[in-house]
Amino acid sequence: MSAASISGPSGAFTVETPDGALLQAYSEGQGPVLLLVSGLGGTAGFWKSNAATLARSCRVIRFDQRGIAASTRGSAPCTIDQLARDCLSVLDAAGVDRAVLLGHSTGGCIGQALGAIAPERLAGLILSASWLKPSRYMTGLFGARRSILDENPQAYAATAVLISYPPVWLEANWGVYEAAIAAAPTSVAARQVVRERIDALLSFDGSETIASLPMPTLVLGARDDMIVPSFLQEDLAAALPGSRKILLDNGGHFFPVSRPDAFSAKIAEWVGELA
Repeated sequence: MSAASISGPSGAFTVETPDGALLQAYSEGQGPVLLLVSGLGGTAGFWKSNAATLARSCRVIRFDQRGIAASTRGSAPCTIDQLARDCLSVLDAAGVDRAVLLGHSTGGCIGQALGAIAPERLAGLILSASWLKPSRYMTGLFGARRSILDENPQAYAATAVLISYPPVWLEANWGVYEAAIAAAPTSVAARQVVRERIDALLSFDGSETIASLPMPTLVLGARDDMIVPSFLQEDLAAALPGSRKILLDNGGHFFPVSRPDAFSAKIAEWVGELA
């Protein structure tokens, strides 16, 4: 194995990567292994409500990505390929040979990269609110967000939340907005981590390898997503012969959070069909 693990309470464990990053990971439930990989924010906490539901039928593994939350940065350049190799380190530390990878947003790019690097490790791939390569819309949006990050981290955090959820949902769950402002990347180090992650996602292009991915694939999206518009999921599904595509009518970019029941039900059903 290329990674070492240290067992912790309540299914928590720590993964050491070859370049010295320490990744905080969590495992719960039993059954087919489902590795959850979050997006630009990179936290295990993004999946908290989904993991509790999915753990009823799966062994769910999630983790804070390098430089995020309880995980340290390490010395390797932050690229999508490196983040995919971090997933391998997590699987190795958990003693898992093969898993279904569920990647949301940037996590879907990480999943595509892992499918190209080590296809034998993936029993299936779920690409949620993800894309094959950045569109002009995404390039413009994330370029603007990067500029806001440098000038005003609180404004960056505020706008990130405001465009990620349906307004009616956010109005009823305003604590999500307040928590995001409190966790704004105000330090120089925190802003650097976010900046390099934005650069990584904008540099990703899976066009050359997508058609050769051999594992079963599910493409998920929401029609009202304002960060990764649903036409990008249409393009992704079209590039994946034999994939299944499901587009929710609403939920915004963070539909796993705003519509957890519908999201988790789709995931559990699809993973169950693979068994």
